[in-house]
Amino acid sequence: MKHFGLIGAAGYIAPRHMKAIKETGNELKVAFDPNDSIGIIDSYFPEAYFFTEFERFDRHIDKLRRRQTNIDYISICSPNYLHDAHIRFSLRNNAHAICEKPLVLNPWNVDAIEDVESEYEKKVFTILQLRLHPAIIALREQYSTPLDHIADIDITYITSRGNWYFQSWKGDIAKSGGIATNIGVHFFDMLSWIFGKQESATVHLDKPDCASGVLYLKNARIRWFLSINSDHLPVEQKMKGQRTFRSIKIKGEEIEFSEGFTDLHTASYRNILNGDGFRISEARSSIEIVHCIRNSKVSPIKEDYHPFCKKVI
Repeated sequence: MKHFGLIGAAGYIAPRHMKAIKETGNELKVAFDPNDSIGIIDSYFPEAYFFTEFERFDRHIDKLRRRQTNIDYISICSPNYLHDAHIRFSLRNNAHAICEKPLVLNPWNVDAIEDVESEYEKKVFTILQLRLHPAIIALREQYSTPLDHIADIDITYITSRGNWYFQSWKGDIAKSGGIATNIGVHFFDMLSWIFGKQESATVHLDKPDCASGVLYLKNARIRWFLSINSDHLPVEQKMKGQRTFRSIKIKGEEIEFSEGFTDLHTASYRNILNGDGFRISEARSSIEIVHCIRNSKVSPIKEDYHPFCKKVI
């Protein structure tokens, strides 16, 4: 049994990490979050110590170490801009780091984390769970041979968020990286994993609640649209009362991957514990893509517009 710490216990994604720790037969020993609304922890590890002050969390981990009860892994679910610091904290405390995506916000932060990791005997892992989805694996196998053409892809992801979003760190581009980073990074990772490295990117729309553009990878042209605005949902989803819509079309053909998401964090943890988790270098491509998008000027070129982008503009 391995001992875990958790940074960012009150967030949206933290319960998936608690569940993964539980289902892999391990124990959460200590958790931290400035917000004390984490009753969900009772469903998994009611005996875990919990702190709302980082200094006390730090002191408790040190106390465990001195009592020969080391923390083996620290899972990081904190705001994006803090990932870098919390990865460093984990390594300094002789623990492997398991960090949610984006691993860091900028490509040069990837270099820095690799340098820090080399100073310690512990490793940094990142969660790239879509790479474990059966439909995505099948898609990668389908396009594993060199293409004699560029694949035309439309990706649409609308995940409705309320007004709270803009009052939280997620609405602050300096802390979250903006829409393309916060809700799009896992799709960009998945697509670059399948279709190769980025060659160029154009941004057609860049608003606090939505973004759109065209991304050229080695073997694909991708028109993408990302939104947290429920007004952008298709009429069919609105009539059903659904607040999320995701679609990937290749040459106009829909790729079905709406199911099978619930256990991907547990699968990620199993791989990490078996020594096969995704490492720092594998996060680089998607971080380079979202950094490029974040720093691109909005282009007036219209012929490549995503169909949803045309509606919003």
